[in-house]
Amino acid sequence: QVQLVESGGGLVQAGGSLRLSCAASGRTFSSYAMGWFRQAPGKEREFVAAINWTGDMTYYADSVKGRFTISRDNAKNTVYLQMNSLKREDTAVYYCAARASLYYSCYPNEYDYWGQGTQVTVSS
Repeated sequence: QVQLVESGGGLVQAGGSLRLSCAASGRTFSSYAMGWFRQAPGKEREFVAAINWTGDMTYYADSVKGRFTISRDNAKNTVYLQMNSLKREDTAVYYCAARASLYYSCYPNEYDYWGQGTQVTVSS
């Protein structure tokens, strides 16, 4: 069982930055691939970024590539999402998710555990 708690969301102006964190419980965090997803009002949950168990492989949605960076610290049981050059269209609830696999996926139904989400609002 893995419990995930996101933090770091908030209100930021367009062009600004935020760093989301996701703290995981359990001693097997390093055995999980991790992903970040987001959901805007009236839209489906969409993939943002993912990272494998060691942190040396990452994958990004085209919409955030070059602006967002996913990373993890297995010693701290934490995964991060650094978001730079934020745009209004990045406004959403951001969720972290854990997949009981060493390798990531961009499909939400392939993740086993989810956090409660953190709101990110980008104003113009």
